[in-house]
Amino acid sequence: MTQTPHDPDAAQSPPPAEGSDGEFVWSFRGYHLRPSEFVAAMAHYFRAEGQRANIWRQRLDTTTNWAVISTGASITVAFTSGNHHAVILLNALLITIYLVIEARRYRYYELWSSRIRLFETDFFAAMLVPPFGPSPDWAESLAESLLQPHFPITFLEAIGRRYRRNYQWIFLLLILAWFARLWLLPVPADSFQTILLRAGIAGLPGIWVTALFLGYNVIWFCVGLATMVLQEASGEVLPRYNLGAENILKSLASQEPGQAKAWFRRGRPRQQLLAFIITDREKDVADLMLKELKRGVTSLKGTGMFTGQERAVLMCALTVTEVNHLKALVVQQDPNAFVIVTPAQEVLGLGFNPLSETG
Repeated sequence: MTQTPHDPDAAQSPPPAEGSDGEFVWSFRGYHLRPSEFVAAMAHYFRAEGQRANIWRQRLDTTTNWAVISTGASITVAFTSGNHHAVILLNALLITIYLVIEARRYRYYELWSSRIRLFETDFFAAMLVPPFGPSPDWAESLAESLLQPHFPITFLEAIGRRYRRNYQWIFLLLILAWFARLWLLPVPADSFQTILLRAGIAGLPGIWVTALFLGYNVIWFCVGLATMVLQEASGEVLPRYNLGAENILKSLASQEPGQAKAWFRRGRPRQQLLAFIITDREKDVADLMLKELKRGVTSLKGTGMFTGQERAVLMCALTVTEVNHLKALVVQQDPNAFVIVTPAQEVLGLGFNPLSETG
């Protein structure tokens, strides 16, 4: 028996135990996976995603180390007699480059991390409490992430988060070190006016240099403050939803097997599509789609303007992970069919978002 795609309507119960009725959960070119083998494959995949996330976590630490080392070196050079205080200002620009690099790496890290959290909350945790099965849309959410990888957070959120975690303290240290350098060298200043005079660079008045440097840091502080409301990412340890372990377990235990809803999801919903199939064998194609794809099919009447012949047009709403299966089913019944797949703004109803929950 071949497996039907993971579908919210079809995935209402966990797969049968190995050998219970000879059913396979995955078949391809004569190779078959039983439920126990499928779980083993998922465990190995989980370990692989964990290793990949760990590597990118180390890359984040690397850029932070670069920033710390360069900051220490610039302060050391600036406080050495005879060296200019502008070294600290130049280092602030270098730290900004490191921050941009780290934010880019953080987006990749969050991609792998979001998949791990999806496993933890909707696969492994579901094994421990009723109804002892993954959430209906768990597999499809993971499959879409694999087929069409998409950063779970924006670059603005990533750069704001890394700034708040690490770089705001580095920038603050540079501000303090810069003023300390102007105050102490070559001799301790006797007034703030003296500090402003020493801050001048290449004919640019010290008050302007001070205003630019402090303004630059204020801008970064505002970026860090403004991005605190952005919470598209899963988080490094826990998702953003403050549910509590006890409430989560109670919620899962109270759900019926077909109604369990994942309590952790990526920031964006799965991509929804609308397929039109123009075919002369509409009954055969529709029956196969209903049986294998587990999606509703609507038949429309159309006329080919070139040939003048009447043709059936089958309409079916589906998600991005089901497109390849749809094409395989259509080819199986009618190799001459014409298939159009177009994005849908929103699909409401059975198998998708409930119409009653829309506002």
